[in-house]
Amino acid sequence: MNATTPSAVLVASDLDRTLIYSAAALQLAVPDTKAPRLLCVELYERRPLSYMTETAAGLLEELAHDAVFVPTTTRTREQYSRIHLPGPAARFAICANGGHLLVDGESDPTWHAQVKDRLAASCAPLKEVREHLLSAADPAWLLKERIAEDLFAYLVVDRARLPEGWVKELSEWADGRGWTVSLQGRKIYAVPRPLTKSAAVREVARRTGTEVTLAAGDSLLDADLLLAADRGWRPGHGELADTGWSAPHVETLTETGVIAGEEILRRISLAAAPSGT
Repeated sequence: MNATTPSAVLVASDLDRTLIYSAAALQLAVPDTKAPRLLCVELYERRPLSYMTETAAGLLEELAHDAVFVPTTTRTREQYSRIHLPGPAARFAICANGGHLLVDGESDPTWHAQVKDRLAASCAPLKEVREHLLSAADPAWLLKERIAEDLFAYLVVDRARLPEGWVKELSEWADGRGWTVSLQGRKIYAVPRPLTKSAAVREVARRTGTEVTLAAGDSLLDADLLLAADRGWRPGHGELADTGWSAPHVETLTETGVIAGEEILRRISLAAAPSGT
């Protein structure tokens, strides 16, 4: 790939279990005395919730000088607002798996309307999917059910009690209705297939005039984003790792947990630098 100027590079990265990690997802495999210093980047009910290493924080702050950095998440806007990443606030951010394109912190109404029209025309309604989720789930392992931004649904479950094959059966049911299913930690997402991170990232690239897209992610909901990018990275954990997902232009890291987040930023920073792409 030819060298590009900093403004020609767009970096779109998933957040949870890609760049930021809960205490349960850190996966630190070293003694406490050798563990990296961590920076808290999210509070929930006044308690620390998500972290990245201080080294990763420094890399992310520097990355803002070499690229257009776009946080790209399945989180709702409210959930995303709790995160305070190092460096300047991102001008663009993608929430609700592409359902909301934030510009300077505000959802772009034109983009959201286009998304809603696209969903109405090409997949089963949310109401039908939600009703099926609730009827098929067992209270013995269902902890919570939520609707996100009136766009998709997800369940919070007790993974230890979740029956083997249940997610596969749900995926087969959803596939015939234009929806996709993703299991991430304790959450089972049901998302309309046309609701994608990649579509929103392409819109940001159009608006910014960027020529190269770099991406990172760990779940099946990130697969379309990685496939649409010029180069991508995925950690050694998560749905993509568990299923053996790969693509020629996507690097598979051996690192897992919060150290993988640091390594992803290190490699993206090298690629985004004027001489790195």
